[in-house]
Amino acid sequence: MTSGAILAGGYARRFGGRDKSQVRVGGRTILERQIDALEGVVDRIYLVGYPGPIAAPPHVSVIPDRTPGRGPLSGLDAALSVCGGHVLAVACDMPNVTSALLAHLIRQLADTDADAVVPRTERGYHPLCAVYAQSCRTAVQRHLEAGSLRLQDLLADLTIRVVEESDLLRFGEADRLLANVNSQADLDALESFQNH
Repeated sequence: MTSGAILAGGYARRFGGRDKSQVRVGGRTILERQIDALEGVVDRIYLVGYPGPIAAPPHVSVIPDRTPGRGPLSGLDAALSVCGGHVLAVACDMPNVTSALLAHLIRQLADTDADAVVPRTERGYHPLCAVYAQSCRTAVQRHLEAGSLRLQDLLADLTIRVVEESDLLRFGEADRLLANVNSQADLDALESFQNH
């Protein structure tokens, strides 16, 4: 069983505190785009750590971070504790993930004994569009307790299967698929790309 966890617990400081999941790209909110990509690929969809009230679709469960204010690692911890199976984690500011890409990542974990499947491009690892097995829970909790909150540091403690950029190309341009909206400039660039 694999659940999709949209990690939405951040403060979006570089984005003026705006709710990035509600930002529109190509006429639809990022949250709507992500739910569409996850449907049919995962068994359940969770919106994790969302800081305020939201009208989520009935089939999307909203769960709080167990340790708020600790970043995406806290969201991953909450998702793993609730889901009981593998967790496909996606940051709430990634509008271009596709069902085909996400299904591919899930299949990679099914074919290995690794703790996680993580894409890697020339920009490095992308742990916020990755699949995590329940075997990660101990390491996640250890890092939270130690205050070591960077997901890159967590990866160093896991057995990971890397999905290289050359493998991602069949699903589209990796930089576009894995793009996230950290600033207004990022959003402007994405909107410009959508219109060409």
